[in-house]
Amino acid sequence: QVQLVESGGGLVQPGGSLRLSCAASGFTFSSYPMTWYRQAPGKERELVATITSAGGSTTYADSVKGRFTISRDNAKNTVYLQMNNLKPEDTAVYYCNAGPPVLWPANWGQGTQVTVSS
Repeated sequence: QVQLVESGGGLVQPGGSLRLSCAASGFTFSSYPMTWYRQAPGKERELVATITSAGGSTTYADSVKGRFTISRDNAKNTVYLQMNNLKPEDTAVYYCNAGPPVLWPANWGQGTQVTVSS
């Protein structure tokens, strides 16, 4: 059974940093690109960053370019999101999934809450 478990969120001041982790199981992690998404209150879920299966290429939403870095460790079946220079508008619940397009739409994890506030 596919499981996606996000962690690492928290409350941080503007300009601060957080590192999110997503531990995946139940599928061949190293065969798929992985993506971080986020959903702010009252808004649709949006794509934040994607990394290819071997980690050789990454793409980012314009809103996070230059501040966020996605990476992965295929030996640990884990994808990471390093978030620097956080802004209040980064406040959201962050999720990971394989793809895009979303490979496991029925298997979203619980997400991890990121709150950026002074």
